[in-house]
Amino acid sequence: MNFEFPLQSLPAVMRGPRVERRRVLIGGSAFWGTMVENGADAGRLRLDDGRLLDADAQTYLPPVNPSKIIAVHISYSSRSMETRNKPKPTETPTYFTKPPTSLNGHKGQILKPADCQYLNYEGEYAVVIGRTCRNVTPDEAWDHIEGFCPALDMGLQDFRDTDQGSMLRVKGADTLLPIGPGIVRGVDLFAQTLRTFVDGRVVQEAHIGDETIWGPHYVIADIARHITLVPGDVILMGTPCHSRSIDAGRVVACEITGIGRVEGTVVAIDPPRASALGVGHAPTDSPEVRRVALGFDERVPAHLKANLRAAHRV
Repeated sequence: MNFEFPLQSLPAVMRGPRVERRRVLIGGSAFWGTMVENGADAGRLRLDDGRLLDADAQTYLPPVNPSKIIAVHISYSSRSMETRNKPKPTETPTYFTKPPTSLNGHKGQILKPADCQYLNYEGEYAVVIGRTCRNVTPDEAWDHIEGFCPALDMGLQDFRDTDQGSMLRVKGADTLLPIGPGIVRGVDLFAQTLRTFVDGRVVQEAHIGDETIWGPHYVIADIARHITLVPGDVILMGTPCHSRSIDAGRVVACEITGIGRVEGTVVAIDPPRASALGVGHAPTDSPEVRRVALGFDERVPAHLKANLRAAHRV
């Protein structure tokens, strides 16, 4: 059985019309709404109670409430070429998890502790589960997807020496998963282009259909062989090449054509109080940490490297 591309036909979740659901904070309470797609009010947010809002002026909450967040290590051919020098990293996907407390909303603050040097961006799309899913085939998996979100899978690579097996602190620290602003369905995911920006400059770019190694249908069927996925659960589908470390003050964004754009600002904070007392493994600056945080520049497009250098000079 062939799980690769092109798909024989688009699943229902990718057939139009486009629908985007967002969750906003108003007066201390959370409200759901739907983006208006057509007519005079196109681009505005219509709350479920009927109110019509300026979408750009809202405070956004993550549009998900997952019991678990599961991430694919590598699922783009350019990322595999950069890190492994081959178009497919492993015969089958491998995974790690992020705690739900890592979630962050659109335009939130991404916290970088002062004792950490390497906070890497990774622009991704997230898959949101809409129906309880266990022991399904890849063809069946599509019917269990609610929709897709832009996401930033940020990582504190300074903890890679101690947490490489689990990625717990590398990828699981608070604020390291900006997601949203909405959940989108009715868009052909594999016809879209993903771009990551630092201070407005493109630093990652990939056509999703051209670079995908394993689609979400395969990944969901793989995970659901042994782990039940429930509504609201999130699957992060990996990043293309050129994940790099950025400093406090930078604005990082992931934009997926047809789906949306999520962004956050990196903010410096003091080291954790317990760290000053010698509690736990200290952040490190080892060859392994630098290998991942700084990547392999000779294996990525020149314009992405130039844009990142330009962003750092400003």
